[in-house]
Amino acid sequence: MTGNPADVFAPAKLGPITLRNRLIKAATFEGRTPEALVSDDLIEFHRRTAAGGVAMTTVAYCAVAPEGRTTRKQIWMRPEAVAGLRRLAEAVHAEGAAVSAQIGHAGPVANPASTRLPALGPSRRFNPLGMTATRAATRADIDRIVRAHAEAALLAAESGFDAVEVHLGHNYLVSAFLSPRLNRRGDEYGGGLAGRARLAREVTRAVRDAVGDRIAILAKLNMDDGVRGGLVPEESLQVAAWLEEDGSLDAIELTAGSSLLNPMYLFRGDAPLKDFAAVFPQPQRLGVRLLGGRLLRAYPYRDAYLLDDARAFRAALRTPLVLLGGITGAATMDLAMREGFAFAAMGRALLMEPDLPDRVRKDRTVVSACIHCNRCMPTTYRRTRCVLVE
Repeated sequence: MTGNPADVFAPAKLGPITLRNRLIKAATFEGRTPEALVSDDLIEFHRRTAAGGVAMTTVAYCAVAPEGRTTRKQIWMRPEAVAGLRRLAEAVHAEGAAVSAQIGHAGPVANPASTRLPALGPSRRFNPLGMTATRAATRADIDRIVRAHAEAALLAAESGFDAVEVHLGHNYLVSAFLSPRLNRRGDEYGGGLAGRARLAREVTRAVRDAVGDRIAILAKLNMDDGVRGGLVPEESLQVAAWLEEDGSLDAIELTAGSSLLNPMYLFRGDAPLKDFAAVFPQPQRLGVRLLGGRLLRAYPYRDAYLLDDARAFRAALRTPLVLLGGITGAATMDLAMREGFAFAAMGRALLMEPDLPDRVRKDRTVVSACIHCNRCMPTTYRRTRCVLVE
């Protein structure tokens, strides 16, 4: 613990930018981009969040390539996206907040039936989303995707964004390369941890080389995949140390879980099987109701539930860290500061109450009304929202 904890509502430096406080809206897919471009609905979503008092809101999910989307209704970073991104940045800035773009490649989490493009992974494996095999990325694919991350970061900077968050988690492509379960390659991008971490290091280096100090660069890194044979905290800590050594990042946001194999390991709380089933037509609906419990396992919720794993990272690293998971009010915000984290990130609490930061700042007895039912999760397929208030 630090002797003099920071005030969560005081201004804070993040690389080349200064944020008005230490609260960040975590990247959670908004489901508001039906044309794979910024919409007025998406702008209003982030404007409301900015008006509610966060220091920075994160736009998710900005794919670096068309096949890197989980579905075809997600933004992918291209010149046609710039006008909308600029309008979004201007709306957020008008409310006094900064804006970040989460950039990444979905890899094996992509649904090829939706994107109409092959899903890529470190190795060939069956993809239940598209009922096809995930294609092993070639060296040409890897080189292209590394360049695409750099180009996406440049595009974000040119669109007026203050930061990018490079997605290294949740078994999206770079995270899948880190996973010994998913990465069975025999080349320089596989094998031991150094090989499996090569793509993460190349991507973050390429982003830094592209944008320099124009904008802040964060990475979202899994501490634990939460699946047997996946990335574990000891290996993740070494990856984080290498990323720190490379000097490519201004901060690391610590996360967990696999969107491919165990999504509830990140979210904790109830597993809304009935709500997920209702999203799909038959016969998929029946399949989700019968077999979905194997994927959507319920984990007990508690405030600051990723803190235990995150403490080891805080103890070992100098890089500013972002604590995610169960930040619900002044108590957990202050806890994050006492434990030495530079920032705290909020997701579901802000989906329910975008103005929660301002309310906590004015009255430190205020806490989130979110009950962690996770019924917001299935709404990402249509339009992400808290079903209890909207």
